[in-house]
Amino acid sequence: MERLPVMTEPELSALRERAERGDASATDELIELATELGDLNELRRLADAGNPTATDELIQLAAEQGDLEELRSLSDRGNATATDQLIELATEQDNMDELRRLADRGNTTAAEQLAELTAE
Repeated sequence: MERLPVMTEPELSALRERAERGDASATDELIELATELGDLNELRRLADAGNPTATDELIQLAAEQGDLEELRSLSDRGNATATDQLIELATEQDNMDELRRLADRGNTTAAEQLAELTAE
C-alpha cells in the first residue's frame, strides 16, 4: 500500500466535507488514511454512517490493537465478523468472562471455545 502524505487539518476537513457530500473517492481516501494512521474514531464515524468498508477496516484494526471494547460494541450491534474477531481475541487472551457473556447470548462458537479453555 502506498504511503499517504500527512494532511493538514484544513485539508482533512475538506476531505471529510467531500465525503459527507457523497464523493466516493474522498470517502475511500478518508478510510485509507484513517486505517494507515490507526484512527479508530474516524473509522467508527464512517462505519456509523453506514460505510461497510470502514466497518471492515474498523474491525480489523480493533482486532490488531486488541480492542475488546470496540469489537464488543460492533458485535452487540449484530456484526458477525466483529463477533468472530471478538471470540478469537477473547480466546487468545483467555478471557473467560467475555466468552461466557457471548455463550450466554447463545453464541455456540464462544461456548465451544469456553469449554475447550476450561477443559485444559
